[in-house]
Amino acid sequence: MKYKVVYEYVENSTKGMYMMKADLAFINGEVITMDKNSRIVEAVAIKENRIIFVGSNLEVKQLIESKTKVVDLCGKTLLPGFIDSHIHLPMYGLNQLSISCKASYKKSIDDIKQELRKKAKTVAKGQWIRAWGFNETTIKENRYLSIQELDEISTEHPIMITRTCGHICLVNSKALEIAGINSQTSNPDGGVIERDSNGDLTGKLIETANMRMNEIAKYTEKELRQAVRIASDHFVQAGITSIHEAGVSDSDTYRLLQEAVKNNDIAVRVYAIICTLNNSHEFVEKMLAAGVLTGTGDERFKIGPAKIFTDGSSTGPTIATREPYTSDPNNHGILYYSEEEIYRVLGEAHKKGYQITVHAQGDRAIEMYLNCVERALKEHPREDHRHRIEHAGISTPDLQERMKKLGVIPIPNPPFPYEFGEIYVNNYGERVNYMYPVRDFIDKGIICAGGSDAPVTDYNPLIGIHTAVNRKSSSNSEIGLNQKVTVMEAIKIYTINGAYASFEEDIKGSLEVGKLADLVVLDNSILRQNQNCIKDLKVEMTVIDGQIVYKNEAVVRA
Repeated sequence: MKYKVVYEYVENSTKGMYMMKADLAFINGEVITMDKNSRIVEAVAIKENRIIFVGSNLEVKQLIESKTKVVDLCGKTLLPGFIDSHIHLPMYGLNQLSISCKASYKKSIDDIKQELRKKAKTVAKGQWIRAWGFNETTIKENRYLSIQELDEISTEHPIMITRTCGHICLVNSKALEIAGINSQTSNPDGGVIERDSNGDLTGKLIETANMRMNEIAKYTEKELRQAVRIASDHFVQAGITSIHEAGVSDSDTYRLLQEAVKNNDIAVRVYAIICTLNNSHEFVEKMLAAGVLTGTGDERFKIGPAKIFTDGSSTGPTIATREPYTSDPNNHGILYYSEEEIYRVLGEAHKKGYQITVHAQGDRAIEMYLNCVERALKEHPREDHRHRIEHAGISTPDLQERMKKLGVIPIPNPPFPYEFGEIYVNNYGERVNYMYPVRDFIDKGIICAGGSDAPVTDYNPLIGIHTAVNRKSSSNSEIGLNQKVTVMEAIKIYTINGAYASFEEDIKGSLEVGKLADLVVLDNSILRQNQNCIKDLKVEMTVIDGQIVYKNEAVVRA
């Protein structure tokens, strides 16, 4: 609050402008402010960690002195720092320590097996071999690896391959042994331990069975600390200055996340959703009992909403739908909890003053959650609750109307159709026209914020903006063109709307006097760029707290 009075004085008083000089100034730019009037100006000035001026080149000169660092944008775009409202920082970082199945040269099962064999030669017996990003629809054989194939690689190392969605994994016999899973083990609630026609284990674990294996195959604390630094560096290079951490593996990781921010190992600001990937309801209940409320923290780390999982993966596919899958008339997906169980946990969280949210992809899961929100608000009315829905995958018009009426904030994933569009058409048919429906949300006056869900897909916000504008897959297939938005609308969901979803629109999300100096510079003008090429833009500079934390020297030299 101490900045508000000072900086309003600077903006409105010529004398004040001469008295306070900027530490950093940007001039000659396409400065997209994302303020309430969507102003586009030329210049911005920063003092310490706050914005002290937004306006013209002529006016900003009054704030520049010999010590001021001046950046000539030469017509390039300057934006508020990107806010990814649904991302998994530790999980993304940990994946960088293991084998990536998304690498372009991995085109077959043999390619993946070759990488696993190489890894087995360098890892001590008994230690985990991990791979991530596997997608059976993009490799030559169009199938999963079998447990026999994984056992051929090693029976002395536990092996775990996580599907791109993060909701399914493939493991070998050693991993099953460590987890205590055999042919007699029952399926957990909300999950499947797959068996073949003879009742033998295939090594494929789905939903909660996968989440439990993730917890068993946990990384060391040393690896976690390395991972969060890697993730933060990558996100900053993409212009991300704030994230909403959507769920960690366990409570130890939640603690480490806070420590890493405190120790400056994480540069991005964190709004940490109260959620673990396994037994999410138990973690929420523990946090409720501890009394750590949504909003607790500071500008660098803050506690977010209480969250539980309700259904599965849109690409698995395991989401809970009201009508059967187009690809399988006998499949309606998987539910983690009954509606009453969801209400028992999140209804109590609402009652105690928490923001609440769920992972809900299918329309059946979304409907169940909205029923719980409606009941909670009826029993315990609260203004400006800002309850959310993570993903809100298949959001049909009737569900959109309920979101509007209840004041719920959906957090769609704009980049999903780019990587997974053909999978959606195959599994859901015409329902793709209501998948991650940003156009409909905007037209109905529903505030929505964008998230990548990385490492599920690419964390680069420019790919998210590109896909929201074009609604085409990477192979140029049209995926619900009726949901296309404008460039400015797409930018909004990655900036000010993200700030609103975390109750922080007064301090970030737009370039306005008094707000935090979190900015991103692109290598060209995003408004003049061919909209089919938005994804090709690059981040030239990222500023957090008034400090240049990333500078793309290759772009600057070019």
